[in-house]
Amino acid sequence: MEAKRAKESLIVSTDQVLVSDLNNYNTLFGGVLMKKLDNCATLSARRHSRVRECVTASTDSIDFLYPIHQSDSVCVESFVSSTGKRSMEIFCKVIAEDMINGDRRVAATAFLTFVALDDDKNPVEVPSVIPQTEEEKFLYESANERAERRKTRRKESKELAEHITLLKPWDE
Repeated sequence: MEAKRAKESLIVSTDQVLVSDLNNYNTLFGGVLMKKLDNCATLSARRHSRVRECVTASTDSIDFLYPIHQSDSVCVESFVSSTGKRSMEIFCKVIAEDMINGDRRVAATAFLTFVALDDDKNPVEVPSVIPQTEEEKFLYESANERAERRKTRRKESKELAEHITLLKPWDE
């Protein structure tokens, strides 16, 4: 399987911030941004793996760095930053631009992991990724640390799930 350049999976999506997207602080709802991130990351994963379906395996983090206001546009850029045998780490950055004065800022960053599936819903091998820019190389070189943290967190989540009740509140 031939490796692909990171920029080949780049997805860029820009939207205006609508009144219906705002919370009671008049900033973009976190959940609205989370949906935008998952949509873009899914497309990056599919573009890289060229399969019909990719599923979100994990969302490592979404770091909200600055609020996004109604006067801003919100631009999500996503691309494959590293790969495993069957998984792809997608890096997302959110750029808010004040449409009045043109100021731009990185408002959020996120890492999501996706698995490519064949038509029978089985995981399939994905191409490796070739980083080229300084940003891509930085993310690629730090990917193993994030993967290890992901494995540890997944193990801890499974251990936690063993202690969580499935009883309905009225059955206790």
